[in-house]
Amino acid sequence: MIFIQLAIVLVCIFIGSRMSGIGLGVMGMIGLLLLIFIFKMQPSDPPLEVMLIILSVVTAAASLQAAGGMEYLVSIAGKLLRSRPQQITILGPLVTYFFTLFAGTAHISYSIMPIIAEVAIKKRIRPERALSMSVMAAHLAITASPVSAATAALLTVLTASGVKLTDILMVCIPSTLIGVIVGILFVLKRGKELSEDPEFRERMKDPAFVKNLDPEVDQNAQATFKPGAIKSVIIFALGVLAVVLLGSFPSLLPQFSGKEGFVPGFAVNAAGKLQMPSMIMMVMLAAAGLIILLANTTAAQVTKASLFMSAGQATIAVFGVVWMSSTFMDNNYEVIKNTLGDLVTAYPWAFAIALFALSILLFSQAATTKALMPLGLSLGMSPAYLIGIFPATNGIFFVPGYPTLLTAIQFDRTGTTRIGKYVVNHSFMLPGIVSTTAAVIAGLILKSVLL
Repeated sequence: MIFIQLAIVLVCIFIGSRMSGIGLGVMGMIGLLLLIFIFKMQPSDPPLEVMLIILSVVTAAASLQAAGGMEYLVSIAGKLLRSRPQQITILGPLVTYFFTLFAGTAHISYSIMPIIAEVAIKKRIRPERALSMSVMAAHLAITASPVSAATAALLTVLTASGVKLTDILMVCIPSTLIGVIVGILFVLKRGKELSEDPEFRERMKDPAFVKNLDPEVDQNAQATFKPGAIKSVIIFALGVLAVVLLGSFPSLLPQFSGKEGFVPGFAVNAAGKLQMPSMIMMVMLAAAGLIILLANTTAAQVTKASLFMSAGQATIAVFGVVWMSSTFMDNNYEVIKNTLGDLVTAYPWAFAIALFALSILLFSQAATTKALMPLGLSLGMSPAYLIGIFPATNGIFFVPGYPTLLTAIQFDRTGTTRIGKYVVNHSFMLPGIVSTTAAVIAGLILKSVLL
């Protein structure tokens, strides 16, 4: 019976991933209804914390975008990248990594990719090198960002074990950065030089392509930004800093257990302590409110921002697929635990592979973390070990359907960044495997030293 149930879950995930956008969410709900009515499974709790954190963080990022702060940051990145064009393969991924680390969403990379592609083309450096690793840098940064939904999901799972946000960041920031650097070294000379690439040489026969290959960009043009651009960056940065401080020092969080009529709930645990995921929601939405009030933008402009629209898609996707997956796992908990227990005890690295494999299906680090990390704890894996292998949730590059991959392909007008004949032999496959593996190995080493 469990195999039929698993087949339903996998088929729904597969069809949902083919739909893209909200597809995973709506197909997850169809799968959930089948599990409930056909197999009489009791539904687990929906992933409310992850969903609300996604909405909160991306709303704050959309406020930053609406106020012009995103444009201001991109202009700084553009100046840096254009000032050292020969190092675009190195600087492109690093800039993308730190942007995503700051914003908590990989969607911010869409603003940087055109600059990376343009600089690479102008210097006749194979754009595939910089673009493929920039995408991977954005994905890895999600598992190191203090305000990403994935990090918050891991903190939610491990907080009962005494894990603080600092514990996750002090391992995952250096480990993912090491993964990015190793990936950069891997792609530094990967593929033929642009002048020797057969597809590029074929395109160069088209006069229109040659004419549009190097668009004129006035390096001396004075960029004009919205009046509240710098203010919005400062407010957003203070919000991120507040999250880091409150997550690193739990004693700063309000305590309500001594209050008359105290009742624990969603935001406050049984000990009376305000939960960190709820605090992330409050701080980031408050940051969005301050940006609207002080940085010359409006609530209507925020809801029209492209980042805000992406938040809705991500929330629905996580909502359906995680609810379905967690219902399946909760109702088959003993079977799964008994099946995987001996294997994971003998080969702990197998759980990292399981995380990687599930992330391929779910297209979300946060969804993968919420679905599988609690199982890791129940199987006796230490919180430190789970932090070390956290970057393994970055398998979303494996099937080239994620928006960041497709966007990078579209921005490379030379055709070097592409999906291969067999689909999985795409430009991101090897850089992704190399950088993710390096990040996990570095994480396991660092957790032994630091935790």
